[in-house]
Amino acid sequence: MIRMNAAAETPFAQGRIQGVEPVAIVDIGSNSVRLVTYEGLTRAPTPTFNDKVMAALGKGVATTGKLNEEGVERALSALRRFKVLCSTMHIKDVRVLATAAARDASNGPAFLAEATKAMGAPIELLAGRREAELAAYGVMSGFYQPDGVVGDLGGGSLELNDVKGVRMGKGVSLRLGGLALMDLSGRSPKKAQKIVRKALADIPQLDKMKGRTFYAVGGTWRALAKLHMRQRDYPLNVMHGYVIPARDAADFAALVERVNADALANIASVSAARRPLLAYGAVVLEEIIRRAKPKEVVVSALGLREGLLYERLDPSARALDPLIESARELNLLRSRDPRHGEELCDWTDDLIRSSHLDETSGERRLRHAACLLADIGWRAHPDYRGEQSLNIIANAAFVGIDHPGRAYLALAASYRHMDGEDEVSPHIRTLASARMLDRAQVLGAATRVAYVLSAAMPDVLPRTPLLCSKSKVTLTLPLELADLASERVVSRMKHLARIIGREPEIKIAAN
Repeated sequence: MIRMNAAAETPFAQGRIQGVEPVAIVDIGSNSVRLVTYEGLTRAPTPTFNDKVMAALGKGVATTGKLNEEGVERALSALRRFKVLCSTMHIKDVRVLATAAARDASNGPAFLAEATKAMGAPIELLAGRREAELAAYGVMSGFYQPDGVVGDLGGGSLELNDVKGVRMGKGVSLRLGGLALMDLSGRSPKKAQKIVRKALADIPQLDKMKGRTFYAVGGTWRALAKLHMRQRDYPLNVMHGYVIPARDAADFAALVERVNADALANIASVSAARRPLLAYGAVVLEEIIRRAKPKEVVVSALGLREGLLYERLDPSARALDPLIESARELNLLRSRDPRHGEELCDWTDDLIRSSHLDETSGERRLRHAACLLADIGWRAHPDYRGEQSLNIIANAAFVGIDHPGRAYLALAASYRHMDGEDEVSPHIRTLASARMLDRAQVLGAATRVAYVLSAAMPDVLPRTPLLCSKSKVTLTLPLELADLASERVVSRMKHLARIIGREPEIKIAAN
């Protein structure tokens, strides 16, 4: 029987985290007006709805000083619709932000007054430095121990800020957004290059980037990265955490500058409204790389909206690991019993420790996430559980993890359902190192033993330790669970032992 909510007489949504209230952020940018709603104010907030209108409010602001009239109408229409959508989703916690276009235009105050009426909520007009601060918070929210410079490129401005762990510098805002550059240069990327080079010459934030990471935030840079990804036939479609070596990024940006956007390979993956801005985003990216000499460009799907959510968390919530929190949520929502995933972390801790396999703190973190995700595919047909688990994890909205780490998680979950002889996603495998491929196989083999012992239920693994000695890997069963020593357990123990180079053993402990 479907569980019903008695008050509303509707199906109870068990696939949602309970006890949190949804939040919404409306971002009135120079190029787009966007609504994003989130399941709740958590360390790893999951978007539940995302909609935008390419209003191009900032078109012409740099030269006329006024918001584009057609853009104003499109923006107000979008805000009225967003108000209805928030009401439909019963969201009371709605924050509305406005950025460079509304800040710089002479008719900005009049627009904001109309926008407040349309949205039915107060609007926070962000100063440039405040934009830089929120973008930095967004990168802190989305990356594990970030270290580099955040660049948030919008339609009207570019914000730069230094980040290292949970610390940030003083941000700066420059009128180098795509729409602004298009106007100021008279639609000439060559002239735009001179404008950008001059503006970046004395920016202190860029003096600190040599050999570090440049975190690229903003829709235009994501569009460039998507084209680069398609050019490489990259095995993932996840933008967050996509890495481009600095030299490669500069060469690709130079290509985009000189070629008509419609002639670029895979240009259909970029919206028509975004394409005219690609060359100007490429100019800014190339000049930043030339000026600051980072080692790599990393794409961030999280920016000022997620930065605002992160800022609102208390210090203890900020200190949580976003990857582990995301994995715990999926464990809660999709596993047969979430307590089993937590026990699996401890059970494999003892196995790895006794095996003397060298494991870094980062690898232990990934292993724990993999344990929490190990049972999320159980509703699929048994023949496809490995494939479904891999696809869910490879494409999940995780943050706090790079793409090689994501590949490890996906492969470990897939191996948990396979005997290890099958070829598992050759494309995903290319993202993981030989070491991480080996660790994924070890964990997959161990969890295969765990699940046939416990049927994915709690309170079994703590009583059935799996430990290594110099020559053996030994599973110890208490007398009352001795009947679990079946042919399937023996077979899976042999497979695990072969992978870690030991002999399998099953012992029955006397009470």
